[in-house]
Amino acid sequence: MMKRTLLLLFSVSISLFLLSFTGSRKSREKQRSLIKTIIIDPGHGGDFPGARGSFSWEADVSLKVSLKLGKELQAEFPDLKIVYTRTTDANAGNKTSLLDDLHYRADLANSSGGDLFISIHCNSTRPVTHKQLTGYKTGTVWVGKGKKRRKVTRKIPQYRYWTTPGLAKGTETYIWAVNKDEAKINSISQNNDYYGEIDSTSNVALPDPSDPAEKARMLIYAQNYFRKSLMFGDLVEQGFKAQGRVDRGGVKQRNDKGIWVLQAAGMPSVLIEIGFISNPDEEKYLNSEKGQTEIVSNIVNAFRTYKQKVESKGADSQIN
Repeated sequence: MMKRTLLLLFSVSISLFLLSFTGSRKSREKQRSLIKTIIIDPGHGGDFPGARGSFSWEADVSLKVSLKLGKELQAEFPDLKIVYTRTTDANAGNKTSLLDDLHYRADLANSSGGDLFISIHCNSTRPVTHKQLTGYKTGTVWVGKGKKRRKVTRKIPQYRYWTTPGLAKGTETYIWAVNKDEAKINSISQNNDYYGEIDSTSNVALPDPSDPAEKARMLIYAQNYFRKSLMFGDLVEQGFKAQGRVDRGGVKQRNDKGIWVLQAAGMPSVLIEIGFISNPDEEKYLNSEKGQTEIVSNIVNAFRTYKQKVESKGADSQIN
């Protein structure tokens, strides 16, 4: 009887020890969960549909990809809080102006305590105009000036004009570079061959570095968010490259042409151009189930690696 009692007490002690160990491990994992809230920003929407393809709009594609991205992130990371800047084809926050729409996105991200801001967009290029000589016709034209001005008959060249879609393709990921002259951002692509987001944001005021408050905010970004933005953006672009997408120069910096959601979000933030909606082949890919699944899968993989690095011991000292 005594042996059975001692054995029972021993078993209970072991069980309590294991439960204590498991509980402390879960507690440590919870403490290490530094990334709790993700802001997903589907570009454009409502009165601001963005770039147009032959059969689709940027706003619709970015929304579909964003919603799928949030769903996949939530499935893999159930404790993660997902905040969308819009979930329907409407102006963000039901704002009536583009400026207010853009401000709302960043304000929502900041007020939600976001730990990472991901903005989804589609790129676009203007159609290519072609010119071909088709022949000549005889006509009368004026030549000369003043008293020497007169009519002459001559052959006038005739041309045929037509356009074809721009064939630029590939992905680009942007982060906000607070100062292009700083040595720490020399690794970022200097090829600022901008496309889709210039027209929609060029009227937004850029940060004034002479403003003390703005200077302080830029310093906070540089010290706390820049390298994390760069790290996540690089993971995204490397993933796209591994999928066979066209590499357009890796992560790119934006501060001479403003993207409000990048410069105003107080957290690591990236804007991902998932492809060129103006390119017929890429437009089909961007609208296909296969294409959207691959795009989302890549961003989720990038986030998984990013989260592990940020939350691993000593990660902050390596990436800030």
